[in-house]
Amino acid sequence: MKNATSINVIDLFAGAGGLSVGAHLAGAKVKASIELNPVACQTLRANADYHGEVVEGDICAFSGSDLRKIGGLSKGEPLILVGGPPCQPFSKAAYWTEAGDDAAYRRARAQGISADKPAAPTEVKDDSRRDLVMEYLRAIVESNADGFVFENVPSIKHPRNKPIYEGFVNKARDAGYELTELTAKALNYGVAQARERVVVLGSKKRKPKLPTETHSISGEGESPLPPAITAGEALDGFGLKKFFEPEEVITGRWATHLAEIPPGWNYKALTEWAGHSNPSFVAETRFWNFLLKLSPNRPSWTIAASPGPWTGPFHWKNRRLRTIELAALQGFPRGYNIEGPRRERVRQMGNAVPVPVATAMVRSVLESLE
Repeated sequence: MKNATSINVIDLFAGAGGLSVGAHLAGAKVKASIELNPVACQTLRANADYHGEVVEGDICAFSGSDLRKIGGLSKGEPLILVGGPPCQPFSKAAYWTEAGDDAAYRRARAQGISADKPAAPTEVKDDSRRDLVMEYLRAIVESNADGFVFENVPSIKHPRNKPIYEGFVNKARDAGYELTELTAKALNYGVAQARERVVVLGSKKRKPKLPTETHSISGEGESPLPPAITAGEALDGFGLKKFFEPEEVITGRWATHLAEIPPGWNYKALTEWAGHSNPSFVAETRFWNFLLKLSPNRPSWTIAASPGPWTGPFHWKNRRLRTIELAALQGFPRGYNIEGPRRERVRQMGNAVPVPVATAMVRSVLESLE
């Protein structure tokens, strides 16, 4: 394979298209994007230069030869598959102990009471989406892909989920792929968001190198790299009135409390624990992202796909983040269009792979095939 531009990419579980935008920026040819959600498909089509042929469908319905046909590829043409099977079955919310033992443990700690930490649950909840990890592997093998990028949440390595992850890795090796496994911190790749993802890079030619980091996280020792990008830097210019969204306005029960919280804090700023003179809350009685507010001087916390009305991060100017700001915190190019109503736009951005992370991961696989 002579160069990256001769290598084709098909994006499965494409969502808002973070992986295929990254592949495009890494120098590959994105031939097709497959996504089940119709609104996300609208987003992909609205940014057609990045995504190739957009197909609305379930990857379980497509054979490897189907995928090559969709991408206009012959049997022997070079191909990389990229994809992040739905992470919801593996997320922390999916294995939080249902009896409330975790919350009781945290409250006891906050009050200085000795308590035993509850054991990590290992019983698997029924969720058909768990099977999509192996469906992704099937697509890789059947399409005779030269390489692949797999990404998911860190909790896919939790005891409840680890057999699925290890099954994917072992079967990929059995299929002839050299693998590089890592936990990628988005901050290290120029994303203004403290987001981590488990990544598996596969290549039939040689073991992919660890992707090159571009930024340093403060506190990790001396580094010649520039520091991580802050939320203030990433969102610069998006506070103008022309970007206003009606849904950003906050009203209701906790609006005045949010306004009182300093940038970079959550509800705990209004507790006795924090020294508040008239506390409204008790520490460790709420989820940590309740009334969580960004600081312009630090990177953002992870953007959630399905936040509640009082779940942050909120903007430091006491409003919800605008769609264009969510996209910026995920590293999407300026001018990238996110389609659908507010709830769908937030969902797409919360589920997206940060573009600079995707670029680095795909580039590593491309280089292994050159």
